Amino acid sequence: MSGQRAWSFRDSMAEAIDAAGSPVELMRDLGVGEFTKLPAEYTNWIEEQRAWRESVALADQSYHMTDHYVEGPEALAFYSRFAVNSFEQFTPGTAKQLVVANPSGEFIGDAILFNLGDDEFLSVGAAAAHNWLQYNIETGDYDLTGEIQGRPVATGEDPNYFRFQLQGPDAVDVMAKAADDPIPELGFFNFDTVSVAGHDVQLLRHGMAGERGYEFWGPYEHGDDVKDAVLEAGEAYDVRRLGSESYQTANVLLGWIPLVVPAIYGDELREYREWLDVGSGLLSIGGSFESDDISDYYFTPIEVGYGHIVDFDHDFVGKEPLRADAENPAREKVTLVWNDEDVVDVFASLFIDGETHKLIDMPHPRWVACPYDEVRKAGEHVGISTDKSYIYNERALLSLAVVDTEYSDPGTEVTLVWGDPAETENPEVERHTRTEIRATVAPAPYREDKR
Repeated sequence: MSGQRAWSFRDSMAEAIDAAGSPVELMRDLGVGEFTKLPAEYTNWIEEQRAWRESVALADQSYHMTDHYVEGPEALAFYSRFAVNSFEQFTPGTAKQLVVANPSGEFIGDAILFNLGDDEFLSVGAAAAHNWLQYNIETGDYDLTGEIQGRPVATGEDPNYFRFQLQGPDAVDVMAKAADDPIPELGFFNFDTVSVAGHDVQLLRHGMAGERGYEFWGPYEHGDDVKDAVLEAGEAYDVRRLGSESYQTANVLLGWIPLVVPAIYGDELREYREWLDVGSGLLSIGGSFESDDISDYYFTPIEVGYGHIVDFDHDFVGKEPLRADAENPAREKVTLVWNDEDVVDVFASLFIDGETHKLIDMPHPRWVACPYDEVRKAGEHVGISTDKSYIYNERALLSLAVVDTEYSDPGTEVTLVWGDPAETENPEVERHTRTEIRATVAPAPYREDKR
């Protein structure tokens, strides 16, 4: 952000907002921080994308997520209180989505929660959900403890654990070859201990981009040994390592929106913002959608696609407002398939005299943490487009969007406003003129899930 900031990263979130004037003023035009320690490409992002569809790909997730460690006899009761989903059948050796909402039923954040046994739990994901849960641990009356490890790429510290993911049609065969002993049969989102290169690792049945595979983790100091063993086992299968660019593009196929503005800026959460360190909770916003009201940037768990896991048979924060949204949802998550000719016109503007359109940085345009682009129908606002990626395997530029339900049917034609406001101060945005890009609504996930 250019100019002199009226706040510092030592402030609380509440202090920073007061100094900036509003949450939108605080978050707009900040740019985007470093995503991970890994290179953008190991070979070529097109070949890396092809690997998860045609053979096998190895991703390193060790550096870009936060970890939240929770231990104590009341941990499950705590999660049940603050998560929209149920934990009645949550047994050791299993993982599940963890989704939290504010008292108004609006989405704060999500993570993957692992039941480690002996009243010990680990959740992995973006910071928003973890910050909210840790605040409630520290200010509530629960017999448990919690600790957050920030994103290693941001803190400069080594992770506690390496975390790798192996995906693609040959992932199961490669993992079986890399393991020291036969690997167990695991149901989806179940995990167990296996040995790789003489080290115990936790192996989770998982996958990205709709393809089958595993996620596996262990002590960070064993990471290189494990990685080398998996790469050696994958040589015969043309294994590819995913750089940061290709890795981020898989989200759009899964239908998972990685970051949105957390719904934490209402008056009722002032005490939380006074507790929250701005450096731990701040996200940037950008794109063609503009509003001075931060609540216009909120979604609900239903709208971002978690309706299938919301369980109204237990009491949780935000239950009744979320029930109303579930009974009559105003918006729905979809995939938008951008019009090829209009996308080409954006690039063509670079080669002719006159104003140019905002560059579409391939394969994963990212200039803020939370991109919000306006979606229109017949000139009227009908939704917001978020994360976007070009997928070589589909020969298409896709984005995930939340649109009014009446325009959510596959095949519906809409337009997307492409370009930031002219007065943007984001140093990562070049001068450009806005344009509209046609798009066609498609399901989310975009392709059949083979996991």
